[in-house]
This record gives sequence, structure tokens and C-alpha cells, in this order.
Amino acid sequence: MTALRPAAFLDRDGTLIHDAHYLRDPALVRLLPNIAAPLARLRRAGYALVVITNQSGIARGLLTEQDYAAVRDRLDALLAEEGVTLDGSYHCPHEPARSGPCECRKPGTLLHRRAASDLALDVNRSLFIGDRFRDVAPALALGGRGILVPGVDTPSDEISRAEREATVARSLHDAVALVLDAEAS
Repeated sequence: MTALRPAAFLDRDGTLIHDAHYLRDPALVRLLPNIAAPLARLRRAGYALVVITNQSGIARGLLTEQDYAAVRDRLDALLAEEGVTLDGSYHCPHEPARSGPCECRKPGTLLHRRAASDLALDVNRSLFIGDRFRDVAPALALGGRGILVPGVDTPSDEISRAEREATVARSLHDAVALVLDAEAS
């Protein structure tokens, strides 16, 4: 039996790319500065790289599934130019006020569990990284480690909560160093 590998479950908007709010134009996809190096370091350490993203703009009618796919493809291409490939990308198209509640919208864990099944991942050894508490909260339910990387839109109460219930890092680079340097010692 093949051993399950850990994953870095990564939020997309505000964590990997600039958050353009309801992004539908692939030409507007911009990687955050210095994002490729920590992703490559995670990959070398044996982590799968999996994007889990809420995309309520689909339910709101602000973008289509095709728009989402075009933006995802552009992100993949920009990362590939930096030598990084993602193992998977999962999205929730729902908006509770319009679509009703669902298990796939973060902090729900359906997409994480689906990725774990699809990609043979060990959620207990995984990282849950994002710029909002809902991105790291699945670690509380599934095991693993939640790391909040605050951005300009991160509410201060979410940072305070992450300081109590998870970990806060200044950047993705710092988050990865915190985890991998501890594993090495």
C-alpha cells in the first residue's frame, strides 16, 4: 500500500494571487510577489499542492464556470513559468444566500476530503493556508495545521482568532519556513 502524502491546501485569492474580487478575466491574474519559491520548497519536501477556493461569484452570476476555468488555467500557466505545478484545484461555486448551505464552501471540508481521496493525501499531516480564517479552519476539523497569512483584506478579528486557534505567519515564505524548518530539526 502506498503511503499517503501530506498536502498544502492553499487558498487562491489573496494567498497565491492578488484578490481582484470575482476575478473572471485571465489577463488580470497576478501572482503575489515571491510566491513560487515557498511552493517549490513545499513540493521538494513531499507536499502535494492543492488549491481550495470559494468562488461565490459563480452563484451570484458575476462569472461563469468557463470564466473560472480560464482564470485557473492562467494561474497554472504563471506558476509553470516559475517551475511550479499544482496537484489539484477545487472550487465551491455556491453562495449560501442564493444556493443554500453546502459542505464544500470553506470552512466546510468537502473539497479537502475529496482532494484527499482523489490524490491519496494525509489530511492529518497537511497544511491549511490562506488569508482568511475560513481557509485555515478546516485544520481544526480534519487535523493538520492551519496557518493564516494575513493580507490587506484580512479582518483583525480573524487574525486574533488564528493567533489563538491556529498559527499566523507574515508571508507564505515564513509559513513554509516555520513548518519545514521545524520538521528538519
